[in-house]
Amino acid sequence: MKKIRRKWTREELIITFNLYCKIEFSKINYRHPSIIFLSQLLERTPSAIAWKLVNFASLDSELTKRGIKGAVNCSKLDREIFYEFTANWETLIEESENLLQKFKINAGVIKKETIKLKEGKDILRLVKTRNNQTFFRESVLSSYSSTCCLTGINIPQLLIASHIIPWSEDKKNRLNPHNGLCLNSLHDKAFDKGLISFDENYRLIISSELKKQQSKYFLDLEGKQITLPKKFLPNLNFLKYHNERIFKR
Repeated sequence: MKKIRRKWTREELIITFNLYCKIEFSKINYRHPSIIFLSQLLERTPSAIAWKLVNFASLDSELTKRGIKGAVNCSKLDREIFYEFTANWETLIEESENLLQKFKINAGVIKKETIKLKEGKDILRLVKTRNNQTFFRESVLSSYSSTCCLTGINIPQLLIASHIIPWSEDKKNRLNPHNGLCLNSLHDKAFDKGLISFDENYRLIISSELKKQQSKYFLDLEGKQITLPKKFLPNLNFLKYHNERIFKR
């Protein structure tokens, strides 16, 4: 008797797209531990998860521009989830993280936290913030292959998922991976303080204030173009905002 295929649900696709953001395209393989783990949560085969990730990749214009092609048989729901995410990162990331927690609890991977009523809102807010920040870091670092886009440093403990427009200044795009750069901790601090920035060609520019310090850690890199990510290219409008509002000319 032929086995009937189980249709993908919206919840399953949202969780799978969450993983798409966190995994390098070159590492999408049914043997990848994260894919195997998700397959167990959703009670699907690792191959099915990997195939959905490739479906999402086929909709990613940045990958297709590089000649990287995904699958050609995306479903209507695949497309809806992809464009729903990219149009509303804040809401969909929160929803996907909540769903992921729910599936983990149902699978017995984690235990549901017992929260006292009077402390509930504060604890939930902290958990939400932690999950969101973790998502942003993982999605940005995976896009840059866990390597500083300016110096090539690839030591995870020294890497920061830097916001181009600061977290506090743009709620809508605070979790948008296009609003991120993978920088080492030194250059992240300089970027955050407006001592360095990047032009429309993704080349490093240095403030006059920093030039006075004559630091080779910055001056030797002036004009250097960053190594562009495999996906989630930095949004030029976000860089323009940083240049005009934060960079100390």
